Amino acid sequence: MAAPALRRGLRTLGTLLITLSAISPASSVFVIAPGVLTGAGSGAFYSFVIAAVVGVFMAFVYAELASAFPLAGGEYAITARTLGRLPGFVVLGIMIVTQVLILAVIALGVGTYLGVLIPGLSAPVAAAVTCVLAGLVAVFDIKVNAWITGVFLAIELIALAVVSALGLLDPVRPFTELLTQPVAADGGPATVGAIVVATSVAIFAYNGYGSAVYFGEETQDAGRGVARAILLALGITVLAELVPVTAVLLGSPDLGELFNAPNMLSYFVTARGGGTLDTVISLAVALAIVNAVLAIVLISSRLVFSSGRDRAWPAPVNRALAKVHPRFGTPWVATIGTGAVAAGLCFVDERVLLVVTSTAIVVVYAALCLGAIAGRRSGATAHARYRMPWFPVAPVLALAALGFVLYQNARDPEVGRPSLIVTAGIAVLAGAYYLLVRRRRGGWRLAEEPSE
Repeated sequence: MAAPALRRGLRTLGTLLITLSAISPASSVFVIAPGVLTGAGSGAFYSFVIAAVVGVFMAFVYAELASAFPLAGGEYAITARTLGRLPGFVVLGIMIVTQVLILAVIALGVGTYLGVLIPGLSAPVAAAVTCVLAGLVAVFDIKVNAWITGVFLAIELIALAVVSALGLLDPVRPFTELLTQPVAADGGPATVGAIVVATSVAIFAYNGYGSAVYFGEETQDAGRGVARAILLALGITVLAELVPVTAVLLGSPDLGELFNAPNMLSYFVTARGGGTLDTVISLAVALAIVNAVLAIVLISSRLVFSSGRDRAWPAPVNRALAKVHPRFGTPWVATIGTGAVAAGLCFVDERVLLVVTSTAIVVVYAALCLGAIAGRRSGATAHARYRMPWFPVAPVLALAALGFVLYQNARDPEVGRPSLIVTAGIAVLAGAYYLLVRRRRGGWRLAEEPSE
């Protein structure tokens, strides 16, 4: 019996629109970037630059691996085919947990920014409703979802352009001050350690350009199109996030007030553009977050669908998750289920969600770097239609940077160390489940790449 197949309804542009919407530069700037500013102060500029360099290396790695294996399983499907099934299943466990938690983290921002218009709005309730509605919309044809996300993406990019203009057209301090005198949130000098620890959060802010691989089975000419989408997504993301963050640091009337504000970006917009503009921008950000939730549901549901198709779980669960809608050609059970689970997680403490997700991404990136090297040596990726330049420079340098980030995280008792422990725990549980259950039963089957 043939494995369930998704419908190829996307071109490179459609894949790019959904990928950028999942990254959601506006959500990253307004929801995630404040965490970088809190940790590194104005040294956040360096955190975002370092994260961008890591991003370039990782984009090369992602593009080659996605070109070789444009599969709905994404990172776990790639790791299993380059490093082996046990590492692949560990990555599956990490990604299943991380993707749904990221969805909840992003969705919680809806209530924060809609609260400007609806005082007293419960952020968890607003986030949960958003996740459920996104799960229902995401069942429809992938091409329709691509255009929906594209329209909302345009709105958030306009909002970021406005924020950038507020800070860059009339800066309060020179750019050289960011370079030579970065200050911490408490007013002292920003340390190298703080900047590097904050870099892991900045990596999270850029994260998602590799998500194009999840639509490999729905993209025409996937071997080339997905690689292009990944590289374009990173370039646009870095520009759309680094510029406004720099503008905020240059244009804020008082950095101390900025770092201590309950909502840093709202403080900046109000101070430079007034309350009315802050309300308009807040609405645009709320729409951007809703758009991101929809896009991440689309991505996460492909991961969940693929895990069911590969028989990662008990048979009844696998059959349900692998169901494809007869009309829309989408994984409808996995999609609705993803939205529902994420809705429940919206009521978990947001700090717990951030601790679980921050280091997991670094570990998955490291697995992909090792997979790129192993794939070249074994010939597993020889059929890739995109080949990264200057191999093995990108994966080796990315591994070095990721290793340093992990080292600094291990020294941080507040967020970094707990995040490492949680990620290690997830990896151990996933590995134990594979060794004690799936391998013994011989039931983990990796689906063949669908023909185009």
